[in-house]
Amino acid sequence: MPQVGKPSMENKLPRKGYTIPQKALSCGKGKNMNQMTGKSSIKLENKVFILDSASIVGKKEGEGPLGNLFDLVGTDDLFGCNTWEEAESNLQKDAVYMALGKAGKRQEDIRYLFAGDLLGQSIATSFGIASYQIPLLGVYGACSTCGEALTLGAMTVSAGYADYVACVTSSHFASAEKEFRFPLEYGNQRPLSASWTVTGSGAFILGAGQEAGLGGRMPRAAITGLTVGRIVDFGLKDSMNMGACMAPAAADTLEQHFLDFNVMPEEYDRIITGDLGSVGQTVLLELLRDKGYDIAKQHMDCGIEIFDAGSQDTHAGGSGCGCSAVTLSAYILKQLEEHHWKKVLFMPTGALLSKTSFNEGKSVPGIAHGVVLEAL
Repeated sequence: MPQVGKPSMENKLPRKGYTIPQKALSCGKGKNMNQMTGKSSIKLENKVFILDSASIVGKKEGEGPLGNLFDLVGTDDLFGCNTWEEAESNLQKDAVYMALGKAGKRQEDIRYLFAGDLLGQSIATSFGIASYQIPLLGVYGACSTCGEALTLGAMTVSAGYADYVACVTSSHFASAEKEFRFPLEYGNQRPLSASWTVTGSGAFILGAGQEAGLGGRMPRAAITGLTVGRIVDFGLKDSMNMGACMAPAAADTLEQHFLDFNVMPEEYDRIITGDLGSVGQTVLLELLRDKGYDIAKQHMDCGIEIFDAGSQDTHAGGSGCGCSAVTLSAYILKQLEEHHWKKVLFMPTGALLSKTSFNEGKSVPGIAHGVVLEAL
């Protein structure tokens, strides 16, 4: 009889009728194992290309500094719909449609779709893209969802599980306020630390090759590395200061990225967070200085870039799944295409809370995912 705690040899042998493939005897030394780097990162052996993308935003976003770069700007934030939620669903549907067209692809070419939003049970996604009938992997990382979707999409394409995938995320100011805070009709006052949820959707078509899209346009950038973040909770409970709640997660993922890839901030033209805003940016820079890193020269935040702090009264800046997604599509990829930047780290951040957790006195954990983007 085998000793307790030690499995018998009988359990180690395959059951009758099974054979062990020779590759399984290599003890994990497959050809792609060297793609793992450090503790939580991946250096893609096979680059993944962002073939093309699309961005759709609301009226307020269109009036901001990046307004003339977006593919489509709505004149009415209901976008011709009856509810805010329906409007957000249409944002995703239209963004995917535009991205497919620009990439010269049909919906039948897309093997998987990675998508998510901020609403309960991701209803903006499920009602928005159901008509495409593309196999769906719904993702949720709060405002970091764009980074999570791109990470999973890039893994899938690089590993050879799909030739093409689509990634899309969205948010809407009015639907998010109703979901996480108060309906607009309540007229509550927002503190200066609060951010403004971006109304918008960004969609991206990923592929394994550098093929030309509509009009002979080459891919916009290459995804060459990934760092998956972990949940970080500093015990903060202020849902009106999500930048401070998310900054510790951003600092954690950045430090892990630097360690995993053995690089310093100077490796990148820009290190781009998603939704920290002015308050979260200050916290992030201080936390990283304590860890021995100074990213002040490289750091950029999508929430700061998308609105004009002086004229648009958005307080700390922008946030939401759509914030980093539309800024990536309209602005960041453009800088890489035109070779103003050669290499950036795109790292959306998310606050993992709900009305239920907030009302029960829970803190607001954060998460951030890093995606390395390089010019072609």
